Amino acid sequence: MITMFSMRAVTGCLPHSLILLAAFQIHGQMALCEKADSPVPAAVGLAQDHSQTGSAGAQDAFIRVSSNLVMVPVSVTSADGKLVQDLEARDFTIEENGQTQPIARMAEPGQVSMELALLFDLSGSVNHRFLFEQRAASEFLQLLVRPGDNITLFSIGEEPRLLQTRTSDLQAALASLMALVPTQSPTAFYDAVVLAARSSGESAGVEKRRVAVVLSDGEDNNSQQYGLTDAVRAVQEADCIFYAINPVGATVEMNDVSLGGQHAMESIARQTGGMAFLPDTAEQLPAIFGRIAAELRAQYLLEYYSTDARTDGRFRTILVKVPDRPDLRIRARQGYYAPRSEPRPRAAVVRVPTVNRSEAPAAH
Repeated sequence: MITMFSMRAVTGCLPHSLILLAAFQIHGQMALCEKADSPVPAAVGLAQDHSQTGSAGAQDAFIRVSSNLVMVPVSVTSADGKLVQDLEARDFTIEENGQTQPIARMAEPGQVSMELALLFDLSGSVNHRFLFEQRAASEFLQLLVRPGDNITLFSIGEEPRLLQTRTSDLQAALASLMALVPTQSPTAFYDAVVLAARSSGESAGVEKRRVAVVLSDGEDNNSQQYGLTDAVRAVQEADCIFYAINPVGATVEMNDVSLGGQHAMESIARQTGGMAFLPDTAEQLPAIFGRIAAELRAQYLLEYYSTDARTDGRFRTILVKVPDRPDLRIRARQGYYAPRSEPRPRAAVVRVPTVNRSEAPAAH
């Protein structure tokens, strides 16, 4: 599908996630909770992108407590792709496993801070315009990140690497980004996605939107632990919205392996309420990054208390509608995993030394 910018954007669907609140047990025991306008391309929706058809410190040491509070980031656009930001909580309805759920509250667009994981592919298949992609990603961070937001930077290569630990220091993140060097290594794409998702899920506190933005072709030929199914589940369990940008462009249609990588990214985006972009040229990257930034700042955050209090770890579907506005397109997560008692396995990570900002190339 082609947008007016001759760019294809594959959109994902349905709502966001499970958050952890402070809880007091009935018998008096207390548990502490971790707090832990330039034009942009219009997006074309697929699948359930339905237009109404149906600084670390004491905070991070707190104990995380499961709750039945569910937080659902929702993107709303008009039929022509313009973001809609004038809706109220009463305009929305939410169903979980087919059962209507009362909406407890709605945060205004752009008012909820963000945990952003940026994944940058360094492998040989995507580095023909590496410096341009690097600068575009730098501009994206400068456009998007605001006080209260946190950034974590990962590289995708022979193995996933944590390049910049969670920080609210934008300049530190930019220095780490601009210090990246392309390689000719194979690609452990799924291992990197699982690592980023689990890192995000473990670090984000109450009322934080979790977002993963990936610059990659999605071609995995070296993951040692995980596959597509694992990556989808990890992103869903982390209540994370997944956006992907494939810098390979039109050549994707010429190669079955490339098509497989693109389809994998589309699948993760579709199931988590994000988008997967396939630009025709690298020159469209700034517009795509701008589109993602604008959407994230315009998202509604709906909250409800699930009427299903079981902690069985099962997947629950979510459907968000605006019943009185059948002309609108609603995009949110397709569901979430209920809390469970057993701990989640950790993904392997390779850390690299912190970047010395004085030695890193300047961000433009």
